[in-house]
Amino acid sequence: MTAAPALSTSDARTARHVWKRTRGPLIVLVLILVAGIVMAAVRSGDQHGRLDPRSADPYGSRAVAQLLDEQGVSTRVVTTLDDATKAVAPDSTLLVANPDLLTPQQQRQLRTAANESGSRTVLLSPGPPSASTLAPGVQAAARKPVSARSPQCSLPAAVRAGDTDTGGFRYTANVPGSDTCYLSDGLPTLLRVPGRDNGDTVLLGAPDILYNDRLDKQGNASLALQLLGSRPHLVWYLPSLRDTAATEGGDRSFVDLVPPGWIWGTLQLAFAAVLAAIWRARRLGPLVTEQLPVAVRASETTEGRARLYRRADARDRAASALRAATRAQLAPLLGVPASRAHAADALLPAVSAHLPTTARDLPSLLFGTAPSDDAGLIRLADELDALEREVRAS
Repeated sequence: MTAAPALSTSDARTARHVWKRTRGPLIVLVLILVAGIVMAAVRSGDQHGRLDPRSADPYGSRAVAQLLDEQGVSTRVVTTLDDATKAVAPDSTLLVANPDLLTPQQQRQLRTAANESGSRTVLLSPGPPSASTLAPGVQAAARKPVSARSPQCSLPAAVRAGDTDTGGFRYTANVPGSDTCYLSDGLPTLLRVPGRDNGDTVLLGAPDILYNDRLDKQGNASLALQLLGSRPHLVWYLPSLRDTAATEGGDRSFVDLVPPGWIWGTLQLAFAAVLAAIWRARRLGPLVTEQLPVAVRASETTEGRARLYRRADARDRAASALRAATRAQLAPLLGVPASRAHAADALLPAVSAHLPTTARDLPSLLFGTAPSDDAGLIRLADELDALEREVRAS
């Protein structure tokens, strides 16, 4: 004997089916990986980053670093707090690219080192998390758009530079001798706070004057060179997640140290993923036929259901099912609409008209009560079957 072939089921997953289901996401993933490798290879020989003096990107700051070098000002890039505090000196200017990335403990350490050295400290876009700590007596106010503004102050660097692209954070200061320049709604976007030993702190609400693509606009270059080139050495501090001091104190979480652009990009990707899921969920697709896992004969199904009724002693349900099936079979034979097949006032007169001489109790047979025992249920089934045969014969 030959073995019967195995039946394929709807749950079976062939290699072709799995490939069709997963090829889309796999292709997208491969394209992303390839694009990432290509971009990394192209950029491997150059420095890129916002406000990085080594970057030639539009938002980099290589141009201002080169101009400072031509004026004899050396620029040293540091990415850790330890390097920044060690490099600061009376003859240096300390620029902090993004002060809000620093923890409160880092801010206090940086402020102490700058005060003790008597250097100039330039803070780019310090907001509420850092302004009051790095510059005591100063509070950051709401942002304003960057636009060309006039100095409106007596600070020599601002007066010589004239109109510049300023904006961003605005500040209020309760420090005698402060210079408030480039006002926006009455509050300065550039603030100079005097310190001890000829040191001072400059808060710049927006760093746009240092960007490569905006250095040649307005008096941006003049203001940038005067703020950063007043001393022979410039320490350009780019806060980095590699800074081991960032974990000391436990005041801020990893999310707090992530640049806002990454968080915003992640939210956009999550929103796009939700939209893609909704879009794909609405595609029901065409109907497909599926083979049943097991082929079961109708007689076996009937016998199995009968055994369940018997085990549950549900003669009422069995009798109701038998009568309903008989009424459904008789209705089309007698010309009774299907919607009225189970109505006694419609079905009984039709049966009587076809079988005028029948001796059966039709109301009890078709609409009666449930039998009291199994023998009665069997008799009911036999009588219903005989009635259907008589109607067909007539």
